[in-house]
Amino acid sequence: MKLGLIAGNGRFPFLLLDAARAQGFEVVVAAIREETDLEIDRRAAVDERITVHWLSLGELSRLIETFQKAGVKAAVMAGQVKHKQIFSSIRPDWRLAKLLLNLRTRNTDMLLGAVAKVLADEGIELMSSTSFLEPLLAEEGVLTARAPDEEERKNIDYGLSVARAVAGFDIGQTVVVAAQACVAVEAMEGTDAAMMRAADLLQTLDETDPAHASTLERRLTVVKVAKPKQDMRFDVPVIGVRTVETMILAGASCLSIEAGHTLLFDRETLLERANEAGIAIVAVPR
Repeated sequence: MKLGLIAGNGRFPFLLLDAARAQGFEVVVAAIREETDLEIDRRAAVDERITVHWLSLGELSRLIETFQKAGVKAAVMAGQVKHKQIFSSIRPDWRLAKLLLNLRTRNTDMLLGAVAKVLADEGIELMSSTSFLEPLLAEEGVLTARAPDEEERKNIDYGLSVARAVAGFDIGQTVVVAAQACVAVEAMEGTDAAMMRAADLLQTLDETDPAHASTLERRLTVVKVAKPKQDMRFDVPVIGVRTVETMILAGASCLSIEAGHTLLFDRETLLERANEAGIAIVAVPR
């Protein structure tokens, strides 16, 4: 059995690779030159059932040819590809250029959905990225030793309404809240950058308006959601140890995610670090 893996950045591709190999799949990796960790080559060097092909983000035709030559009929996307790459200096091949020209909007759903359709037309089914990793999906309830307090619960309730509305427009999937006020909304920069932007904004308020700062609840609550019609084939919400480390740097005390729609990487280490820092993490129902 062969599985194609379109590998972005982070640890997601490696977790999926391990899970697929454990289930007996031979994995053909399309590693994205601008995103994928070079560790993927070392994995292939010690496992003859893993082959790696390096491609640029703009080489959609080569991606299809690579999978077809390898006999791949099913593939998964794993790992982030930064949305801002669309506006980078990467040159799309004729197939990707045609696809981009025909898009009504260049948001994540439209772009990846169009790529999935092109793959399907060429006989390659794009599967859910959680197909091999369902045990890593967050279950409903408080995940840490500390539950959110009353103030944090209010922030979560407010943040969910804002985050779900924003996610519906495919702008971002995270908002950062303090005192039931939206301090930052995630866009192309990603969750970690949005958290640090919120921290910088509150610090600026402190420096420029000390009286205002003294009346504002300084603790930040981070609310991360899936899109209203989340396509589990790609762009699934993920949190990991780096998420918690960034929360600590930003002064965030609480994280809300959606149960059944968020992947937890390095769960044990993640929760241990959160508990050490006194951070509350809760998975709310969809």
